[in-house]
Amino acid sequence: MVELEWSRAIELPRSAISATEPAGLRYAWVHRAPEQRVLDLYHAALASDDPVPSPWWLRALARGELESRTDAFRVEDRVHRLLSSRPGWEFVPWAADGESGYWEFMPSEGGRAGYRIPTTVLHTDRHQGWIDVLPAHHSSAPQPIAVAGLAGLRARLGEFEAVR
Repeated sequence: MVELEWSRAIELPRSAISATEPAGLRYAWVHRAPEQRVLDLYHAALASDDPVPSPWWLRALARGELESRTDAFRVEDRVHRLLSSRPGWEFVPWAADGESGYWEFMPSEGGRAGYRIPTTVLHTDRHQGWIDVLPAHHSSAPQPIAVAGLAGLRARLGEFEAVR
């Protein structure tokens, strides 16, 4: 029963598929329920030994690396403000189950180098900068580049946007 409860907890309404920013995806139970209840259900779901789809921020929060999901939402919103103010970046709302969407730099796809998959910015819980960049590529995904938070992303955007 926990697995069913968890899948309903991360389920988004159909309208979320047309979200244009991370805040437009924050309608699932995990985004609105009391934080401790979310953590309790998440820990119960983890006990099943099956993979548990979950937002990057919830994994970090469960490990004690983030103070609150509000802090995570602030990170997502700041990245969105930065990238949406620059030409070529598009927000993609249809990420993996439970995830928060990602951004693609469209000029890096199909340019001179012929990349089929554009440079992608996504949130991660694998380091406390919370941002990874996947360089434009042809087939299998390259290793993500760990970015040191919003300041690190801002400082390296020229480098990431130069790939076309």
